[in-house]
Amino acid sequence: MTQAVQPSAAKPARWQDSGWHLWWVPVLVILLDQITKQTILMTMSLYERINVLPFFDIVYARNFGAAFSFLGDAGGWQRWFFTVLAIVISSLLAFWMRRQGLHQWRLNWSFALVIGGALGNVLDRLQHGFVVDFLDFYVTIGSNTHHWPAFNVADSAIVIGAGLMIWDSFKKP
Repeated sequence: MTQAVQPSAAKPARWQDSGWHLWWVPVLVILLDQITKQTILMTMSLYERINVLPFFDIVYARNFGAAFSFLGDAGGWQRWFFTVLAIVISSLLAFWMRRQGLHQWRLNWSFALVIGGALGNVLDRLQHGFVVDFLDFYVTIGSNTHHWPAFNVADSAIVIGAGLMIWDSFKKP
């Protein structure tokens, strides 16, 4: 008994019918990310903190590593490693977006958000040698305050994009 082979989905003929129709999403993420970071750089001193809510501050922090300051004290090579890694991953995601149809909206949005976030942080690494972080959420229990690591708009886009990717992985094709 032979099995029927499913034809692979062909790349949409026009870019407008592919994931690339969301080209504006990474652009918007990069713009929002860079505007907010430049505002922080121009108006705040390093580690200055502005209390916004009982669980949220704006704080100017520098991240020389990746997520949660991973490899932040590695001596400088990590700047270039994470820059190249982000560019390679963004290029792969853009390639895959072009091959996806409009019906794959979760993946298209997830890839667009991750690309925008990754490239937003790349711009920081290239301009400053570090990533500007400024969103600080925390919880106070008794006399102890526990902070989530500070992050930025680009990091938020990456996390939302990754969440959409995970959600999509549970959906039937």
